[in-house]
Amino acid sequence: MAVNELLYVSASEVARRIRAGEVTSLAAVEAFIAQIEAVNPALNAVVFKRFDVARAEADAADQRLRDEGADALPPFHGVPCSVKESFALVGMPNSTGLMQRKDLRSTSDAVTVARMRAAGFIPLGVTNTSELCMWMESNNRVYGATSNPYDQTRTVGGSSGGEAAIVCAGGAPIGIGSDVGGSIRMPAFFNGVFGHKSTGGLVPSTGQYPHADEGVARYVVTGPICRHACDLMPFLRIIAGPDGVDPGCLPFELGDPATVSFEGRTLVSIEFNGMERVSDELLAAQRRVVAHFESLGAVVRRPSIKGLKKSFDIWSACLAAGSKTPFGTLMGQGTPIKPLTELAKWTVGRSQHTAMATLLAATESLLDHFPAHRARLLALKDQVRGELLEHMGEGGLLVYPSYPRVAPKHHSPFLRQLTLRFEYAYTALLNVLELPVTQVPLGLNRKGLPLGVQIGATHGQDHISIAAALELERRFGGWVPPSQWL
Repeated sequence: MAVNELLYVSASEVARRIRAGEVTSLAAVEAFIAQIEAVNPALNAVVFKRFDVARAEADAADQRLRDEGADALPPFHGVPCSVKESFALVGMPNSTGLMQRKDLRSTSDAVTVARMRAAGFIPLGVTNTSELCMWMESNNRVYGATSNPYDQTRTVGGSSGGEAAIVCAGGAPIGIGSDVGGSIRMPAFFNGVFGHKSTGGLVPSTGQYPHADEGVARYVVTGPICRHACDLMPFLRIIAGPDGVDPGCLPFELGDPATVSFEGRTLVSIEFNGMERVSDELLAAQRRVVAHFESLGAVVRRPSIKGLKKSFDIWSACLAAGSKTPFGTLMGQGTPIKPLTELAKWTVGRSQHTAMATLLAATESLLDHFPAHRARLLALKDQVRGELLEHMGEGGLLVYPSYPRVAPKHHSPFLRQLTLRFEYAYTALLNVLELPVTQVPLGLNRKGLPLGVQIGATHGQDHISIAAALELERRFGGWVPPSQWL
């Protein structure tokens, strides 16, 4: 077997080959290191590397296989991976793109990272984010911007953009991301890979920065980013479950995707949220998905839910209501920044912060001045959730746009936000509804950019949206390797 074949297969297949003695863990680690070194100068996805440590860990993994045999080993023994920089990983930076934290090094692992390593994964390094994980482009003053493997003039999304980019480009078979408004799903969509936003409360966020306040802990979720759908459920099982620290994390019994049939299952398809119209090519892709499930016996509904028009406002109100620490205070590491001063500095290249983060700090408290309006939005969230779940029924599916267009050019989302175009409302609303959602790639458009769609399920039914992802990968092919790099 050629070692570079590992760059195309699933993490589960890499694990199988290591356990079977077809390839060593060290050879696998070296193959992915070589790929990172080839693509990263252009992409800027991996922002801090631990290659020598990973090699030593791979050597130890190979020795353990020789000493103990395959049956005694964890499921992903010796398999390389990547980790979003906002997760603590011993010896690695944990700045989340904030200049005041750029010299910080983690002395312990985030709980999910510790669970990954206990399952056998070997991290190769940490990947880029947006500043404090609160924007949809992975660009900050510590590391700069990450570029899309399919077209380097385009964004990778955020805030888990570095993860999605390096996984797409073959630098790791799987990685871990976090998501409060689409931060797993948008990067997965823009980079043509799979990403899963877990049910609110399924996975603890202990050891991530910024720390989620208790009121928003179930909106901030963690999940896998990978090239092959078969890795989604095994990875989710590894990281799920209470840790006794995160108050938002609850015990769930995870189901099995293999038991899911689509015959007679309700599928709700919504093509427009009343705010941002979706491009024809993405609507066509979504309709192909719906037609396929209909051919499998699914019962399709196409309801109109008027409250979706307030998706961005609902999401903003929920985050504002649940957050005790103002974003501007996080930016200043405990001391509130002066947004207008920072914006003035930014115009002459002297601010330590990105413009989008500074604008967020400037506007975040607006709803505090209108408590009655915020209360109406919180009530509207419950109404929208109730309507949606009523249409889906028990065990139903939601097919919903990921974004109004394919991966945009660098800085384009920022400019559109200035004109009040809240395009990420398609992903953001689903966080505060706490539903599990899987981002599914659906091939490339005529310009070679990824198409895709979100597949949602009802609360706690992560295995159903993952089963849908497995079926769509079988039907439409899933991840398409970017020709420039693979």
